[in-house]
Formats: sequence, C-alpha cells, structure tokens
Amino acid sequence: QVQLVESGGGLVQAGGSLRLSCVASGHTSRTYRTGWFRQAPGKQREFVAFISWSGGFTKYADSVKGRFTVSRDNAKNTVYLQMNNLKPEDTAVYYCAARLDYKSGDDPNYDFWGQGTQVTVSS
Repeated sequence: QVQLVESGGGLVQAGGSLRLSCVASGHTSRTYRTGWFRQAPGKQREFVAFISWSGGFTKYADSVKGRFTVSRDNAKNTVYLQMNNLKPEDTAVYYCAARLDYKSGDDPNYDFWGQGTQVTVSS
C-alpha cells in the first residue's frame, strides 16, 4: 500500500502561482508512476499531468501545457505540481495518484489516490 497526501492548495488571484506537493508513505520502495488529476464542482475528474518514476517522462493535458510543470524528488518521496499563470477555470480539487503498472498516464485507473487539495483561482 502507498498512502498519498497532497498539500499546497489555496486561494490565488488569476495570473498567480501555486506549488502542490504529494508526499508518499508506506511501500515507497516500489517504483510507481504518479499522476495529477482535478475535479471541479459539477464536473468529472480530469487528467492534469503525469510523471514517470525516473522523472524522465512527463505528460500534460492540453489545457495546462506551458503553465504547469510536474517534477519529483524520490529521495523525499514527493511529487510536485508547479502551477503558473493560473486561471479561474483551474479552480478544482487536485488529486495525486500513483500507479504500479505501465498504462498511459492519463488512464484514470490508478492504484492509489490522495484525499485532494483545493485550489481556487479568483478573477
């Protein structure tokens, strides 16, 4: 089992930045790939970003390309999501998730999920 805890959410004005963190605990000796998803009120959860275990491969949703950057520090069991030039439409609960398989990063069937952190962007 891997437990995931997100932090770093908050209220920010449009154009501002936030950095989310996702700390893993438990069986962190296993290699896992990590994704970020978000869910806005009344909408389905959607893929945001993905990073491989080594950090050498990343993938982003078109809506965040050029604004968000995913990275990881395996020594700290932490994955980050740097979010710049935030827009009101980025408002959502952001979740990190971990998977042990090698399916596509935007495949929503991850093995472990965090509880989420709220990001609110005001106009």
